[in-house]
Amino acid sequence: MTGALAGLKVIDLSPNRVGAQVSQLFADCGADVTMVEPPGGAPMREQPAFAFWARGKRSVELDLHSESGRAALRTMMNDADVLIETFRPGVMDRLGLGAEALAALNPRLVHTSITGFGHIGPCSGLQGYEGIVAAKLGVFQAFGRMVPGDRPPFLAVPWCSFPASQTALHGTLAALIERERSGLGQRVEASLAQAFTSLDTWGWFEQLIEQKWPGAYTRATSYDADQIPTTPFAYFLLIALTNDGHWLQFAQVAPRLFRALIKALGLEEMLTDPTWQGMPMFSDRERRLALWSRMLEVANTKTLAEWEAIFDSDPDVFAEEFRAGPAVLDHPQAQWDGSVVEVHDVERGVVRQPGPLAMMRRTPADVSRSAPRLGDDQHRVADAVSTSRASLDPAPSGLPLAGVTVVEFAVQYAAPHGATLLTDLGARVIKVELLEGDPIRMIVPFPETGGAKVMAGKESICIDLRTTEGLAIAHQLVRSADIVMQGFRAGVAERIGIGYDHLVQINPSLVYLDATGYGVGGPYGRRPAYAPSIGAAAGLARGNVGDLVEERAGMSLDEIRHGSYLLTVGAVTTNAQADGIAALGVATAMLLGLLARERGLGGQEIVTTMINTNAHAMSAHVVDYPGSHGEPRPDLDMRGLHALYRTYDAADGWVFLAVTTDAEWQRLVLAMAPFVDLSGVDRSNEEALAQRLAEAFATRHKDDWEHDLRAGDVACVAVTTTTIESALWSHEFGVASGYLAEVEHPVFEVHPRMAPLVRFSRSATRVGGGMVAGAHTDAILTELGTSAVAIADLRDRKIVG
Repeated sequence: MTGALAGLKVIDLSPNRVGAQVSQLFADCGADVTMVEPPGGAPMREQPAFAFWARGKRSVELDLHSESGRAALRTMMNDADVLIETFRPGVMDRLGLGAEALAALNPRLVHTSITGFGHIGPCSGLQGYEGIVAAKLGVFQAFGRMVPGDRPPFLAVPWCSFPASQTALHGTLAALIERERSGLGQRVEASLAQAFTSLDTWGWFEQLIEQKWPGAYTRATSYDADQIPTTPFAYFLLIALTNDGHWLQFAQVAPRLFRALIKALGLEEMLTDPTWQGMPMFSDRERRLALWSRMLEVANTKTLAEWEAIFDSDPDVFAEEFRAGPAVLDHPQAQWDGSVVEVHDVERGVVRQPGPLAMMRRTPADVSRSAPRLGDDQHRVADAVSTSRASLDPAPSGLPLAGVTVVEFAVQYAAPHGATLLTDLGARVIKVELLEGDPIRMIVPFPETGGAKVMAGKESICIDLRTTEGLAIAHQLVRSADIVMQGFRAGVAERIGIGYDHLVQINPSLVYLDATGYGVGGPYGRRPAYAPSIGAAAGLARGNVGDLVEERAGMSLDEIRHGSYLLTVGAVTTNAQADGIAALGVATAMLLGLLARERGLGGQEIVTTMINTNAHAMSAHVVDYPGSHGEPRPDLDMRGLHALYRTYDAADGWVFLAVTTDAEWQRLVLAMAPFVDLSGVDRSNEEALAQRLAEAFATRHKDDWEHDLRAGDVACVAVTTTTIESALWSHEFGVASGYLAEVEHPVFEVHPRMAPLVRFSRSATRVGGGMVAGAHTDAILTELGTSAVAIADLRDRKIVG
């Protein structure tokens, strides 16, 4: 085997990026991946990132609406290990290719199905377009302050699509791990709607507090109605424009880091001036505006090169440049660590694109192979041979990761939440915390709110790793672990004695993941990584705000303030940010390493970085080659990409329409015939078509449009304008769709949480509640053979807590 997944055969029926980014990981890691495309090719062939999503794969054309096409696919499925499809529920069954039929044909098959909203619930029959899912969940509304008025803006960042690819990978890899024990495949289900919810940090618990204990905590917005900062985070996470016209995202979230920024700005006299006492926590808006304006004005006196010189000389001051499109691949760290590659594509020439999602020491990925021409491997259909497989007992398998132990050394959100996702699949995760607990527990004024989601399902032990005895305890934990995940900056793990080269001596079969912000070395390896700065560097922020924010030298202070405001509210919310995307890649990498070990390839060191995982998420925007036309950008009023993929005003709100094929257009014409005649409309005249649709949609209520157009199988939904949590907690949507589970927390008592993000036909999942810091210290130490007297002594000497 030359790759972690070499020897596996994968069939991918999906015509879009969601399924393609599942099979991409398999192709990168050595599996034999065949894309089965409809006659004429998959629609995603027209997208610039196709060369990236399809690299290293094969292509055959099959018409699955014909019996000959279906028969050919059945033959190909005889010896397949994984099938990936993104059809709506019921389509595969109607084609005679449903899970039960394929399982009878090939009991070892892992059949992965990705839909928009899942297989049950009121929206299960809806087309799974990114815009449809985002509009219905309230994702547009979460970024509502980007545009004037109440209308939620359209978003170009794939907040639902990329997470769905990753959660589908989690389920698929877990099912393959379980198959190593049972010999059986099974069906795996993932959805865009549930996958999106993995990105939330603490918005869920903020709303929970408001409902459980009214008045105990009030969620504050970062800016008031006049676009003046209301919280210290506007200064800690300052967004400023350089003198030569480059937007910078600072991340000075600790008091010493904020003081360092003030000094770098030349404003240190403010630190001792009584006028500014308590800076930056001011109750009066006058001082808040004055401080913000002064910081922006001074920052604007320096060029980008001058600021970079400051960053190089003072490790406590750092900002990321806001990048967009292919410029993301110019990031110095991405250039240094090999996470940017150039692949010679047979149709496009040299294509610059992100490298592998996970960098594996023992079984490195191969990303050098071109995407295929349409039908390049058509002979594989004729060469496929039917085989006979004995049916196997389809008994339930329990938890797919039962018996797997993960030891976690990480703080805050991105790396830790990656481990949290594995608890739902059955892994035991032991979180090693500081004596005072992970700082995320106190990042929100209501204690435990910030960390409640990250802690779900884990066991917590508090250890002072700076002590000899504390480090020895950590080494004991590692001795019987399957996975160790560390999320510190470059060099920290090695310095404190938990680096890979040290721990592999203790446990040679260990899967060890460096889940870092920037990597294990290089120019940015020791830099702090926060969600806003990574989002700026990886293009999320600019992708979200589109052309709303100018970037040029000579802007006035008012223009700079407005641009800073838009980049703040349009780049990050507690519901969706770069941390959540990075966490998904962390979980994928751990499962990939575990599967490689289960297949006999041994343990190894793996590296993921926040910036690389987010570049994968933004691949539609960053992939570049000569003549590339780039990804379509939202229109200037932030309604959509074109007249048929767009938000329209209804009589009482808004609807989002998604029509992308000729067949869907014909259904739209028929469904809207009672209200407007579209039969003779020139679809190429975008302005006229949008105007006609706008006039029609404005005449009726949004729910009426959704009901009538869905009845005609047209993708159109009323845009949700409540919070995402309110939508998910509603019985008619979240509960009916199976999205919710109930758990107990020592602070938040019994409360709803999201159900596991994947479902299996045989294997089980579980839902865990959170815990307080050190809740399992005594139990874990007892398990390691430490006596009660010794535990008390360790606690008295503050070695454990």
